[in-house]
Amino acid sequence: MDRRSFMATTGRASLAGGALAATGILASAPAAQATPTAQPAAQRPGDGRTVRFNIISDIQGDLSDFGKALDDLHTVNPDSAGLGIAGDITPRGYDFEYAAVRQTLDKHPHPKNVAWAIGNHEFYVPKYSDPNTLAQATWPNGTTEDSLFRSFYNFAERGKVYSETSFGGVPVLSLGTERYSHYHDAKLWDEVWISDEQFAWLEDRLAYWTRRRRPVMVLTHHPLPNTVSGTHNKLYLSDYLQPDRLLSILGRHKDVFLFSGHTHWDLNLSDWVVRRVVPGTGNLEGFTVVNTAAVQVGWMDDGKGGEVSLGGAFNQGLQVEVGPRAVVIKARDFTTGTWLKQLTVPLHTSA
Repeated sequence: MDRRSFMATTGRASLAGGALAATGILASAPAAQATPTAQPAAQRPGDGRTVRFNIISDIQGDLSDFGKALDDLHTVNPDSAGLGIAGDITPRGYDFEYAAVRQTLDKHPHPKNVAWAIGNHEFYVPKYSDPNTLAQATWPNGTTEDSLFRSFYNFAERGKVYSETSFGGVPVLSLGTERYSHYHDAKLWDEVWISDEQFAWLEDRLAYWTRRRRPVMVLTHHPLPNTVSGTHNKLYLSDYLQPDRLLSILGRHKDVFLFSGHTHWDLNLSDWVVRRVVPGTGNLEGFTVVNTAAVQVGWMDDGKGGEVSLGGAFNQGLQVEVGPRAVVIKARDFTTGTWLKQLTVPLHTSA
């Protein structure tokens, strides 16, 4: 069974400052296995201190591994300024599934500030006639598109899929689809559609923080094509209905860091972080794109243009450390409690 079929049926090193190739892979080195010393989160990066926070994605009902990830992150980063979760919060988007995620979050130590991005699994209720019965032939089984968004809004405690959060003074922008495409076109399913309003908001916020010489973190569930691990695979080349427009906005800013999930590909791969140059933006150094891996399960290329499950235990995520002159991105294995690698990206916003 390929991954698309699986998802339909499951219920459940430093970076050089010069110009790089459009999808150039950034060299990285293994991180030391010792637990890093945590520092209090600064209110404003650039005052000589470092802001540390964490990013994970793709929980998809694996609440046991979600709890393990939270516990491990608290151990290595007890003063974390925030937690970003880049989509696929639930397996299908039922309210009781959101409630279970909240209960797990409340049972484990976690930062006060949590930034949620919506994923495709938040739209899978219509595939079921009831929580125990897959019924794709009768899609959407009486489920309205609006009800799916309202469930996310109620959980995330906001009224839009996009939002801005501050992690210790570091701006974090969450993006997301504003339509579930199959309601609008029978030939489509999970493709992301972004409104003019969301595009304008993104342009405005990036321009605002660029004027203030501040790096910006962007969370989105779906990866952009031809960026990080897995995105050269045909499964991920058409996730966005307006990819060029989104790329053109992000590509103007050297100190934007885009974190995307969805693929569940291993952070041990060499292209876990890349620099994406967008022609025509005037930014020959590009912006940084980072794979968030997954909590739920890992996948890999099958050599035939598809994917196969990695099998076994898989539970990975990131720690991000924003300092006055550079951003350090660390890949973490929550199952083994070890650092996999790290990468330092110098900032153009530094004084």
